[in-house]
Amino acid sequence: MNLKPILGQHHVSALTANAQKNYHFYTEILGLRLVKKTVNQDKPTMYHLFYADESGSPGTDLTFFEIKNAGRTYPGHSSISETALRVPNDRALFYWIDRFVQFGVKHDDITEYAGRKVVAFEDHEGQRLSLVSDENNRGVKGGEPWRKGPVSAEHAIIGLGPVALTVKSIKETAHILTKVLQYKESGKYTRVKGNSITTYYVFSTGEGGTGAEIHVEEQPDMQKERPGRGSVHHVAIRVENEEELGKWAEYLKQLRIGNSGIVERYYFKSIYFRDENRILFELATDGPGFLQDEHLDTLGEKLALPPYLEHKRAEIEANLTPLKTS
Repeated sequence: MNLKPILGQHHVSALTANAQKNYHFYTEILGLRLVKKTVNQDKPTMYHLFYADESGSPGTDLTFFEIKNAGRTYPGHSSISETALRVPNDRALFYWIDRFVQFGVKHDDITEYAGRKVVAFEDHEGQRLSLVSDENNRGVKGGEPWRKGPVSAEHAIIGLGPVALTVKSIKETAHILTKVLQYKESGKYTRVKGNSITTYYVFSTGEGGTGAEIHVEEQPDMQKERPGRGSVHHVAIRVENEEELGKWAEYLKQLRIGNSGIVERYYFKSIYFRDENRILFELATDGPGFLQDEHLDTLGEKLALPPYLEHKRAEIEANLTPLKTS
């Protein structure tokens, strides 16, 4: 089947126990824009918050489902274990070190992975994150910083970087990435983690670069991750349009890979499936995007519902704790 290459990261969706504190951290400290305040379409009693660049461009979205009673995360394999966020250059990392100190954000020193300067850090719920420099990026371009945000454009986060997976056996995930999703294994590097040195294998797609890589480590002796607040639910990767997504649906069917079929998400269309390591992947279309129901200047200010949930607005709003965004 003639499939176009995956374009790179689309979004990463994680869990939070408190939408208000989550909003504070990701907008007021990290300087991301809340581009869509909506609900989990499969369970509309919980918020689904989308943080991104100025206009919510594909490849810049970090999203959160609010589960108020979510317990702590116990890290392990079968997990999306770190999400990188791109900054313009090496110099910006020094700004972020100072900002993390100012706001009491737990962070490591500047180090280097796969030839790029990186700063690992955690949010207030233990979400495992890093900042990665785009200084030498020659691949997928970043987004446009939030104009009214608290971080200047020269330092601001401009999108998603590499997503790291921790798996019990790399063989199965490598098969899905290379033989099914048509990524290429493009290198490897080592990281010091605790008292050990871990090897990560790099898989890239499309134009490559920081916005189009998945990094995988094998940890057979770890326990399986017990997810909670601060864990990642799934990683979504970019498909150009609905026509192309239809081809992927047919391709997965031919390969007898169990999947959700095409799911309408209003802002994009998706297909979900898991690999044998229980990593949840989503194929998501670039469009139609977040501007079809809100103006660019007022993105994220009101509760947005897709048309097929609009008739339940009163019921949905009654079950949500008001989120203060101003």
